[in-house]
Amino acid sequence: MADENPSPTPSSSSGGIDPKLASLLAYLLSIVGGIVFYLISKDKYVRFHAMQAILLGAAYIIVFVIFVVVPFLYWISWLAWLAYVVLSIVMMVKAYQGEKYKLPVIGNIAEKNS
Repeated sequence: MADENPSPTPSSSSGGIDPKLASLLAYLLSIVGGIVFYLISKDKYVRFHAMQAILLGAAYIIVFVIFVVVPFLYWISWLAWLAYVVLSIVMMVKAYQGEKYKLPVIGNIAEKNS
């Protein structure tokens, strides 16, 4: 779903960084990067991807903790990490291509809060 494209020129509302690059960095830097870009940017595209990066990182942490706490699930905790890394890379690519791709569930939350 590419229903909102970022502005083509870097704006001061995203700290002088190209909105597509800022969105990519939000995913790369996970929760911390998402919080930083969410707070400094006024660009709705950047804020959407920053919030989605925050929620994706938080979801990974919750799933990882569940897998570690439940003894018979510990051995598959590496799958949660692998899924998180692959999903983060896919989201970085989509964000840099200017696509506003919404993940199931957290995409709607991110859109409401961007």
